[in-house]
Amino acid sequence: MPASQSQQLETYSSQNPQEVLLVKLKIDDELDEVMIFKGFSSSLMRSTAFDPDVPVIPDHAEIITIDRLTAPYKPNQPNYIQQEITWEQFIK
Repeated sequence: MPASQSQQLETYSSQNPQEVLLVKLKIDDELDEVMIFKGFSSSLMRSTAFDPDVPVIPDHAEIITIDRLTAPYKPNQPNYIQQEITWEQFIK
């Protein structure tokens, strides 16, 4: 079974610890932003489950864009590597 989008993003961030991923997505008609760093995901707009086995990005989520930033993330001075990547562009 192929890895879920969430697993693929978390694996990428584990393999690239110098980067932070900021994922804009839609879950059941609600917008959300998820930050992924060193293999861990956290929602910036909704509560995140304490159980790490509960994915922050559910399988039915629609990823709108992915931004790649340098770590550490500084909200007041974000340093973008690449912005507004689509899921299709990201997985290539």
